[in-house]
Amino acid sequence: MEKNRYRIKVPGIHCAGCIRTVEHALGQVAGVEKVRVDYLRKEAHVLGEASLGDLLAALERVGYPGEAL
Repeated sequence: MEKNRYRIKVPGIHCAGCIRTVEHALGQVAGVEKVRVDYLRKEAHVLGEASLGDLLAALERVGYPGEAL
């Protein structure tokens, strides 16, 4: 299966704790292989076979709503 690359805007990121929470939430989604958060741009970059819907739902559950770029 082909891997997906997503950029997700996460405006609620304000500190290192936020980054850890977002990375952990996204990393727990089935099919995710790699997560990197860009603090300055407030974006999460995700690689894997997960669906965008699952990624956005995971962010909602931990209080960091996001939107695909």
